[in-house]
Amino acid sequence: MTVTGSRIARSAKEGPTSVTVITGDDIEKQGYTNVYDALNNLTQNTGFTQGADFGNTFTPAANAISLRGLGPNHTLTLINGRRVADYPTAYDGSVNFVNLTNIPAAIIERIEVLSGGASAIYGSDAIAGVVNIILKRKTDGVVFNAKVGSSEHHGGENARLQLSGSGSWERLSTVFALELSQRNAIWARQRGFISDTTIDNSAPTTIWSRQIKKGPDKGKFLGASDCSSLAGQFNGSTRPYSIDDDTGQGTVCASGQAKPSYWTIQTANQSQNGYFGANYQLDDHHELFGDLLLGLNHTENNTSRPSWTSLGGSSKYFFNQNTNQYEQWTRIFSPEEIGGARNNNRKWDDVSASLTFGLRGDIPSTSWSYEATYNASVYTSQLSSPRLLANIDSYLLGPKLGSDSQGIGIYAPDSNRFSTPLTPDQYQTISGRSVEQDKSWLQTFSLSGNGELFSLPAGAAKLASVLEWGSQGFSNDPDPKLGPDTFYRSSPGIHTGGTRSRSAAGLELLLPLHQKLNLTLSGRYDQFKTASSSIGKFTYGSGLEYRPLKSLLLRGNYATSFRAPDMNYLFLTQSQGYYPGVNDYWRCQQAGQPLSTCKYADINANFVKSGNAELKPENGQSWGLGFVWAPSNDADLSIDYWNVRIRDLVTDLDPDKILRTEADCRSGAQDPNSAQCQDALSRVQRNPINAVLDPGAIKQILTNPINAAQQTASGVDLAGKLRWRTRHGDILLSATYTRMLSFRYQQFSGDPVQDRLAALDNSDWRDKLGASLNWNIGPWSSTLQLTRYGKIPNREQTGYITPTILANASVYYQLSRQTSLGLIINNVQDFFKKDYSSAWPYYPVGSYAPYGRQAWLELNHKF
Repeated sequence: MTVTGSRIARSAKEGPTSVTVITGDDIEKQGYTNVYDALNNLTQNTGFTQGADFGNTFTPAANAISLRGLGPNHTLTLINGRRVADYPTAYDGSVNFVNLTNIPAAIIERIEVLSGGASAIYGSDAIAGVVNIILKRKTDGVVFNAKVGSSEHHGGENARLQLSGSGSWERLSTVFALELSQRNAIWARQRGFISDTTIDNSAPTTIWSRQIKKGPDKGKFLGASDCSSLAGQFNGSTRPYSIDDDTGQGTVCASGQAKPSYWTIQTANQSQNGYFGANYQLDDHHELFGDLLLGLNHTENNTSRPSWTSLGGSSKYFFNQNTNQYEQWTRIFSPEEIGGARNNNRKWDDVSASLTFGLRGDIPSTSWSYEATYNASVYTSQLSSPRLLANIDSYLLGPKLGSDSQGIGIYAPDSNRFSTPLTPDQYQTISGRSVEQDKSWLQTFSLSGNGELFSLPAGAAKLASVLEWGSQGFSNDPDPKLGPDTFYRSSPGIHTGGTRSRSAAGLELLLPLHQKLNLTLSGRYDQFKTASSSIGKFTYGSGLEYRPLKSLLLRGNYATSFRAPDMNYLFLTQSQGYYPGVNDYWRCQQAGQPLSTCKYADINANFVKSGNAELKPENGQSWGLGFVWAPSNDADLSIDYWNVRIRDLVTDLDPDKILRTEADCRSGAQDPNSAQCQDALSRVQRNPINAVLDPGAIKQILTNPINAAQQTASGVDLAGKLRWRTRHGDILLSATYTRMLSFRYQQFSGDPVQDRLAALDNSDWRDKLGASLNWNIGPWSSTLQLTRYGKIPNREQTGYITPTILANASVYYQLSRQTSLGLIINNVQDFFKKDYSSAWPYYPVGSYAPYGRQAWLELNHKF
């Protein structure tokens, strides 16, 4: 067999590097809905990621994993051992990654996960590990699968239909799979503990206000009265709210349901995925092969309220001729006004396709085999975003009557109109949608060979070789209508894109030094070229397998690795936008307010981001030691230590990290003259302290990718299984455990090395445990899957959230030889992990899902 991590076929499943295998049956029986769910629950996947259901993120229509906490871009994802196109929008606006949700589960044979550096085998990206999704070459007849489910607390209703099959004739064999699925969104308002932002006595969200911005009454709120005209908005939760602090004094109209009404905690999704593969036997030694993977996905989410601030694209306040005051008016439009919250959804329409064809076979009368393959894949994404139109100022303020001596607009607005809810038809006249077109593509031609090179006393030395040529590219094209002439408070979009070519040559040699000792050596040279630069890198690796007993394997490995900078890092011209939900730690400190109740928490902050064509490639080293003990076919145990180091790490600094560092540097908690402080202080640009509007507020955050000094991580993986064959059925107990031992980061050379494992701003899991119990007896089969998540910091970053165990269970009954029926329950305990240390939404976003118990019925039938 050929196992991920080596191109050489060998008789033993275990090699010098640990490989975790997830079968297609595991995905279904352990309660996973797709490839991403299965990989996300791997114990080696300790890193925090912003997935499709994270909320405010750049990529809600896609999912990624972070092996060893090293980031989505440090794990190489393959399908049948071949690269595929990245998702066309960068993760977190920065790094490129492969979306893991577009493969029909019915056609998956197994998923192999190699943990550790493998650039000497696979090239760039394989620093934290390799995920190889291996598809079936045949099925057991034609199989129909139907699955329907929902969550106990409403929302998330879903259904899936699958049809797969295969056929063979004299020389031709084919396999196909089709998957159709649909899932409704889950809204924050459907989960009681996050349905209102005032549950913990926090202030409600202002949805209507008038405030004086200049003169002796500066800061005074006007005209709210009893808010009776708006009382029916936001499910009848709108009420007067008194404010008396440094932001102003007086009464506004507010609601605790303004945020939950426009927040999905699970995206809505419709998908159609298909696969077709074929093999044609030319003769006894050669065959043609090809396959096509196609995915169409429609995704919707909602994480932003339609809100308006008077003249938001310029001064943000105006001179009211009716009151002779300089005023600022603000408004958040309710779901009742816009015709339902779904009309404010962002919508993605994605199409992905991957085509492979080639020739493979063996050379007669030799041990050598070969494969020549061409692979091309493309991924397109269209994003439709709701926006207010540029006419909203005139709609709510009336015509502009002129300007004062400082250029501030003069208006005579109708205050009654401003206080009257809109009808959905009226809202349509001041709202529209922008459309962004994104695309990525990749093509590769590869030629590989594998066979015996020469004989040694302990066996034949085997050699594998590979040559690769390819290219890749991407483009992000914002709506050309973006700008203040069409959309309220918008800036013109800037095209981003680029291409580069890639070539590589690699060798791998297996040497049986002794009947009990094998040595593997590998080396590879990769070169990337753009129109203006070229990067080349040689990487090498080695592995040692020693079997003192038939049941015992001692193993070790060492490898160098590298990663070419992400294309988004290199080619991004300039991107402008805002970070939603960030915290201004400095102003909270100045106000003496804890983060949980600070009025400067959970705000929007503008950013300006640009690329860096001068980035160097990352260089990595990894090594590991371990053993596998398998006294019988029914029992085995493995323990592996691993260590990964990355130099010249390419990173785009996290805005939360920048703002925390800036606050520490301004307060003196860190040395303001250090390189890290100087960098953070230059990135956060604030309004002057004497500004008329928002003095001292964040004006914008400047970000761009850098080569950090280094990052290292180490840990231990444990895995084992034990099977009992009894008269009461077969019982299989299996478990895996990962413990992070260290995680260190140094931003600039000369800076102190940070212990990220102990850092309270690091949301990665320190350890994870997975255990499953399978019991098969007669026509019944059942699985209990337990996952224990270690401690993580709370949202306030003042302490830790306790470890948690979540359970999934499934039971299947074989009604006949052709038909089975199953029940799957996820989160059997109906557990919600809550965190009241900070402001709404009161749970660890991105770490735990607030779905509660979910259940599915599944029908399988073989024709």
